[in-house]
Amino acid sequence: MSSPVNSPAVITCKAAVAWAPGEPLVLEEVAVEPPKPMEIRIKVVCTSICRSDVTQWESKAQPDLFPRIFGHEASGIVESVGEGVTEFEVGDYVLTVFIGECGTCKHCVSGKSNMCQKLGLERKGLMHTDQKTRFSIKGKPVYHYCAVSSFSEYTVVHSNCAVKISSSASMDRICLLSCGVSAGLGAAWKVADISKGSTVVIFGLGTVGLSVAQGAKIRGASKIIGVDTNPEKYEKGKAFGITDFINPDECSEPIQQGWGLTVTLGVPKVKPEVSAHYAVLLSGRTLKGSLFGGWRPKSDLPLLVDKYMNKEIEVDELVTHDMPFSRINEALNLMRERKCLRCVIHMSEQ
Repeated sequence: MSSPVNSPAVITCKAAVAWAPGEPLVLEEVAVEPPKPMEIRIKVVCTSICRSDVTQWESKAQPDLFPRIFGHEASGIVESVGEGVTEFEVGDYVLTVFIGECGTCKHCVSGKSNMCQKLGLERKGLMHTDQKTRFSIKGKPVYHYCAVSSFSEYTVVHSNCAVKISSSASMDRICLLSCGVSAGLGAAWKVADISKGSTVVIFGLGTVGLSVAQGAKIRGASKIIGVDTNPEKYEKGKAFGITDFINPDECSEPIQQGWGLTVTLGVPKVKPEVSAHYAVLLSGRTLKGSLFGGWRPKSDLPLLVDKYMNKEIEVDELVTHDMPFSRINEALNLMRERKCLRCVIHMSEQ
């Protein structure tokens, strides 16, 4: 059982700890420190499994960052607040976000970038503020993931890496807005800026890809082509706007032939380098990157929350499995074997 307290102090709770790359997670008793200045400690209610969780869990690129607690797509309730925090109070319902928005750096004040210079994508397994961890087991540090680590009953995040939401929101569904759904919608609306009558091709019809399709449909795209090696994705895709389907395994010519704008999303498992002949650019093709769909988390995510609450965007149908925390390894394997869209982990067994 978790042991929360009324005032900030170290608490103990269960967390799914990865002790080595690709090895099954182990439910351990971990100590969670109180929030430092400008941080909040959150009781995680639900967390969904994102493809990047699996990719980084399996990766052997940073073997020194173990033991580690993964997870970043989450909803929760503020349990305690650190010094200087005025935006949040104990009991507030929140979404975690894997990139923050400090509001003062050059990128944040520009209004044109979501690449916060103070609270950007964290890759060292530590907190942004002091480069230390907030988790430990028997006095030994346990590393974070994306400065969120939601595969734990309680976690600590920077207050600018969380967004307040309505207490009436469905916590087991709105958690998808923490990453996947928002990334896909933003890629369609903010990065590609799809216009009415456009033709859109989407490579990969997972949660992000289907969210791109939904965004394209809402923008009035005339043709939305889904490309995936799994033919079962077509039926699911139709509900999100897919009008045509291509299985590349059944094609003799490259699928990507043609002119236009290409937007990249997600984390590549292999060969992250990109190369192209200069003539390709001269012909009018454009390549753009997209992190979190270009959204500024604190400024823009409330808009998507409102759209979900007003039933203007579809999220619920992307959840294919609901599981208790004790079955998190099963959920990871479903994602690893591409047998799910989103598995939502319910932290309370009740």
